[in-house]
Amino acid sequence: MTDLYRADPINLTRPAPRGQGLRGQDTAKAIADLDVLAAMLDSRWRIPGTSIRFGVDALVGLVPVLGDAATGLVSAYIVLRARDCGAGNGLVARMLGNVLLDTAVGSIPILGSIFDVYFKSNNRNVRLLRRHLQKTNAARLNAVARQR
Repeated sequence: MTDLYRADPINLTRPAPRGQGLRGQDTAKAIADLDVLAAMLDSRWRIPGTSIRFGVDALVGLVPVLGDAATGLVSAYIVLRARDCGAGNGLVARMLGNVLLDTAVGSIPILGSIFDVYFKSNNRNVRLLRRHLQKTNAARLNAVARQR
């Protein structure tokens, strides 16, 4: 990618060159989709009378081995989409660590489902992605401003 392409604010809305992540509205839609998926997995329902939320991850995790493997694959999909949105190697590694921890501890019968209720790896990963993109966009806008 050339410096001209990165610095040109008009090009921020055009599709990125292959392998350079999504841009503009594509990124916003991808993050909105990831938000919905993460909320479904981690915090779809609330235990009445409490502020404790849980999702499909905790319920499916009650099925030994297969439940956690299935939700682990969906969680890995979220990380893959985050990579498409522009997450760097360090962030992807951190997100995969969250998924691996959730899948490994979640596979322990009963205790794992309780862990899934409190450790919301998918919500955490989408939050990490949002922070990363906010920092990246702020740095990009500062670079454009400095060039003018």
